[in-house]
Amino acid sequence: MRVAVYHTDSPARFCAGGRRVNKLAALALVLVFGSSVLSGTAPAQTPNEYEVKAAFLFNFVKFIEWPAEAFGDDSAPLVIGVIGQDPFGSRLDQIVSGKSANGRQLLVRRFKWGEDVRACHVLFTSSSEGKHLSQIIASLRGAAVLTVGDMDEFIQRGGGINFITEASKMRFEINAAVAAQARLKISSKLLALAKTVRT
Repeated sequence: MRVAVYHTDSPARFCAGGRRVNKLAALALVLVFGSSVLSGTAPAQTPNEYEVKAAFLFNFVKFIEWPAEAFGDDSAPLVIGVIGQDPFGSRLDQIVSGKSANGRQLLVRRFKWGEDVRACHVLFTSSSEGKHLSQIIASLRGAAVLTVGDMDEFIQRGGGINFITEASKMRFEINAAVAAQARLKISSKLLALAKTVRT
C-alpha cells in the first residue's frame, strides 16, 4: 500500500489567506490550553504533559464523527478508554465530567490487558502496553475505535493518532488510513493541525 506523508506545517498548506491561519491558530490554542479553559479557571501553573494530553483527547472527539452503529442508541455515551498504567490520574475524568461532544455524554473507562476494548470509542494505549500493542490493534479490527498513543512507531504499527514532542511543544500525527478503516471521519480542521498525516 502506498503511504503518503503530509507535513501540515508547510507554508504552502496555509497560503489560502490570513483568515484560515487565524482560525487554525485559535483551534490550536483551544487544543493546547483546553485543560485550563475547560476547568473554568485561569491557569495557575503550566499544565504537565498528561494534563495537556487529556485536554487533547477531549478536543479530538469534537472533530471526529463516528458511524451511528458505533453506539447502542441515541442516548449512549461516547467512551474514552485508557488501557494499561493510567498516566492521567484524575485529570482526564475532571476534564470530561459533565461534558458532551456531538450530543453525547462523555465517559472515561479504564481497561486491563485482556479485557474487551471494543466497548469504547477512543482508546488511549499507555506505553506500559507497548509489548501488547500489536494484539490490541488486531483486536480492534473492524471496530469504530480511534486508537491514540504516545510511543515510538505507534502510527507505523497501526495506531490512529500519536502524540509527539517537538521543541518542547506537544504535537500529534494522524494515520488517516487507519481512521478510514475504522469508519471514522476526521475533520479537515484537525487534520490541518497535525504535524503529519499519513494516508
